[in-house]
Amino acid sequence: MLKNSFKEKININLLLYLGIIVVSVLILTFLDMNKREYIYAISIIERSLVFAVAALAMNMVTGFTGLFSLGQAGFMALGAYTTAILTIPVELRPNVYYMEGILPALENLSFPIPIAVILGGVVAAFFAFLIGIPILRLKSDYLAIATLGFSEIMRAVIASHMMDKITNGAYGLNNIPEFSSSIECFIYTSICIIAMILIINSSTGRDFKAIREDEIAARSVGINIFKTKELSFVVSSFFTGISGGLLAMYMSSINSSTFQITLTYDVLLIVVLGGIGSITGSIVGAFFVTAGKELLRFFDEPLTVAGVNVPLFKPGFRMVIFSILLMVVVLFFRKGLLGGKELSLNGFKKYSRKKEDKGIQVGGAS
Repeated sequence: MLKNSFKEKININLLLYLGIIVVSVLILTFLDMNKREYIYAISIIERSLVFAVAALAMNMVTGFTGLFSLGQAGFMALGAYTTAILTIPVELRPNVYYMEGILPALENLSFPIPIAVILGGVVAAFFAFLIGIPILRLKSDYLAIATLGFSEIMRAVIASHMMDKITNGAYGLNNIPEFSSSIECFIYTSICIIAMILIINSSTGRDFKAIREDEIAARSVGINIFKTKELSFVVSSFFTGISGGLLAMYMSSINSSTFQITLTYDVLLIVVLGGIGSITGSIVGAFFVTAGKELLRFFDEPLTVAGVNVPLFKPGFRMVIFSILLMVVVLFFRKGLLGGKELSLNGFKKYSRKKEDKGIQVGGAS
């Protein structure tokens, strides 16, 4: 009986997710067909999808393995630059590397976009493997500081003069191929999210969670703590690198300033707001944060009421309002919007039952 009920819950939730995917494809198809009218909405959706991948990758190592890593901006930079270098049209490269020229080995090296994006993830994973050997022996704040330092080192190296023939140094890269449609972006991000869901729900993912809960207990049942942490760190960095490549395609031009510490903080904000240890929370959080910042943009514009300028409405004020809204959300949802749980029909049913019970109690008390 228990097995049957468990299978029924899985089937119901699977239908829910499939329904969300179908509805999303229909909405995106409509938006693409009317691209001129809805270009702003498409831009918000694409950016949200890219950050959903980055947030879930961070959640894998932070929320599911318990490692506090702040190197996301560095790994995104590696993925973004790798993808950009390998996809910029060969005939346009002289216009991009107009100062110092391009390295001869890269002059005619070109890959299809999907392969270039994957290679961006591989490069990020390779660096994660190298630095993971020494820094994953650190814990808590020390690990966060080490990964944050790595991120800043990578940004400095990318912008340095010695990298001019590869990354174009401080001038950055442009003419990066953009998404042909929002459906293309949705496909890339969906594949990444589904892959991460499968990993998290696999036996490997259960090892991640065991380490998060209790390292001593995990070691006692035969889990190799260091190797499992290294695997989580490498896999997370792989998908973070892919998200960097997708961000490069979304922006069509990048430079070292794109990958400052604030980028890592934005991803961390999404993870915490959506719910640490929640897959669907990272996705919901990405849309909430990205759309929230854009929808409040009118606060940055001057406002005149009855001929009097309202002093608060000026550039930067929207972030004040956004910060206040975040504080309100955190006060009411201290564990994030989904609180470490997943979006499911059963969750909706439980929530509605609680509301009904409260209504009955209030009615009975009166």
